[in-house]
Amino acid sequence: MRHAVLFAFLLLLGKSACAAVAPEIDPHVPLGVVQQWIYNYRAKPDYAHVPAAVRVLFHSQTFKEPDNAGIYLGFIAGAIGSNAAKSEQLVDSFFPMPPEDEWVIVRAVAYSGLPDWRNLLRRIAPKMPGRRVMIDSYLNGTLPTLAEIPLEEQKPGMLDRMRSALTRNPFAKDDKKLDTKLTFASSQDLLDTLWGYYFATGSHVPIMRIVQMLPWSKSRDTVDKLTVGSMARYTLASYAVRDGSLREFLRSELPHQSEEVRGPLSEVIQAADTVQLGAVRRDAVAAVEELKTRGSDARRNLDFWGQVGVGAVALGCVSAAALGQVAVGVPCVIGGATSQGLLSFWERQQQ
Repeated sequence: MRHAVLFAFLLLLGKSACAAVAPEIDPHVPLGVVQQWIYNYRAKPDYAHVPAAVRVLFHSQTFKEPDNAGIYLGFIAGAIGSNAAKSEQLVDSFFPMPPEDEWVIVRAVAYSGLPDWRNLLRRIAPKMPGRRVMIDSYLNGTLPTLAEIPLEEQKPGMLDRMRSALTRNPFAKDDKKLDTKLTFASSQDLLDTLWGYYFATGSHVPIMRIVQMLPWSKSRDTVDKLTVGSMARYTLASYAVRDGSLREFLRSELPHQSEEVRGPLSEVIQAADTVQLGAVRRDAVAAVEELKTRGSDARRNLDFWGQVGVGAVALGCVSAAALGQVAVGVPCVIGGATSQGLLSFWERQQQ
């Protein structure tokens, strides 16, 4: 039945991929069919049907919650970056689109990895006058590209902390500002974005970025790192179970990695080789419980937990939901992008 629906979907998209007029959208095409198509895309690239697939994503309101749309954003960015000669034609084929979704194209172009992405963004800017601020922010470097986002924020050194303490007015009122700095350690949806880019290109560049997050799965220092690291380890193992070429790539990289990466990467490869994903899930949930019970290795005191607040509960929720542990006795008050985006996407591929 699935193949019949997919065949009908491809017939629906029958026009050339980069036609100026986007193909019609059949509202009966289920999102799950497009998800399956995206997952299989790297094995058999079908550039001709990318525009219509993207328009189905728009029609399905996939980008209504940006934090849960990383995997689709990454796929679009990868598709744009995979063919520089036709990139502008491809982007043009996405229009018209709902104005509230225009941010996706702006970010996808910036994340595409194209050498000339800035000029492409300038050329399509007139189509999106409502996104002028966002476009300018990417063009002037205020917002980073995917390759420019650091793994984590650099911590100030001892001298910097001393200088700050000595020069700060102790009577000055602290003005709390919204922290908009992007890092992989603090933004779970970026992990989704890397996977989406991999699905579109088969490139190992995003995979290597994910591999660098693996030591965080052993972290007991911050909630964010443990969450992202655990999801990086689990998703690598999950996809490697079904992707032999990915499994072999990870195996070939093992001797070249640092000691802190080799440990969790070995666990990923072992779990993928033996299809023991349950062990990875259990370990991640146990790590969550340990962090909640014992606290941070760096600061095991009440002040630390006062700062973490619902973050610890959020970690339990993210890990519980994303790792498939329905009952871990954690009151889930907030969700996580990775659990809602990447893992639900992965589970769809198992059906």
